[in-house]
Amino acid sequence: MKTIFSNAKLVVVLCLFTTTTVLAQEAKQETKEKKYDQGFRLGFAINGGLPTKDPYDYNLGADVRIQYDLSTRYSLTLTTGFSNFFVSGKDNDLGYIPVKGGFKAFVLKDKLYLLGEVGAAFAVTNDYDKTSFLISPGIGYATDALDISLRYEHYSDFPILENDIPGTGLGQIALRLAYGFRL
Repeated sequence: MKTIFSNAKLVVVLCLFTTTTVLAQEAKQETKEKKYDQGFRLGFAINGGLPTKDPYDYNLGADVRIQYDLSTRYSLTLTTGFSNFFVSGKDNDLGYIPVKGGFKAFVLKDKLYLLGEVGAAFAVTNDYDKTSFLISPGIGYATDALDISLRYEHYSDFPILENDIPGTGLGQIALRLAYGFRL
């Protein structure tokens, strides 16, 4: 009886050892298959925003972003497009071309990310043609094809009205909806 019990123990140990070895080999192959390729992505987006200062009512625009993936967690971005701050009444709207470079870090399951961009906004309206420093931190969620993000943007030199006194330093909270793909 002791020999049968000892032989049974030996069979169980051998089964566990071979199963563990096979599973470890499968895990190694799976890791090799999931090896990450660095590369470029291109995205096209529409944007909408709510300015934080007068006289602007809302912002609409479109952009294109090229993204270089350094790894599954980190990317570099370059974004440009056209946006317009709309003003009700007789005042002129403020149209501009933003050019921003940034860094994107995925913080949760390669989907949720933080993004920081910095650059310039080139005003292109008839009455105002100055360039403003632009800073834009944000948070977003991305899949293989879709990207939605919420960001704050600050334009240091764009004109504002604060208590009917002219000044500079316009901010906005903006939403970006994008479609992207790997190049």
